Amino acid sequence: MTTRKPLAALAEFFGIVGSAVAASAAVRVHARPKASDLRRLGVDPAAFERIRGI
Repeated sequence: MTTRKPLAALAEFFGIVGSAVAASAAVRVHARPKASDLRRLGVDPAAFERIRGI
């Protein structure tokens, strides 16, 4: 059981980094990031929609 916790934490870390990269790439090409990626990063998708310039 002790090896499972660190592996789960590592998988979660890479999942968060993946969401950050995906959201960043979407914004870079003036597209809307996936709501699931924004939620994973702690950003309210509705609030993100109100940002001007996206």
